[in-house]
Amino acid sequence: MFIVCLTAICSPREVFKEALRHGCASIIVAHNHPSGDPTPSKEDIRVTQRLIDVGDLMGIEVLDHLVVGSQGYISLREEKYI
Repeated sequence: MFIVCLTAICSPREVFKEALRHGCASIIVAHNHPSGDPTPSKEDIRVTQRLIDVGDLMGIEVLDHLVVGSQGYISLREEKYI
């Protein structure tokens, strides 16, 4: 597990940096919602699709994006957002 970004916005470069350094073929992205509600926002879905697109170009599959809150978590893959 790698912590890549501790701010509200991460660039694809930051997300994939450690995956490239370690020769990963795939990644799972996760972030928290401080509100406690793990429902993905439109921006969460947009960023996830951008990461998938960038990953496709680099040969690194984005397996899932988990949004975590005090009420549980949501898998964007399981919920068919990706």
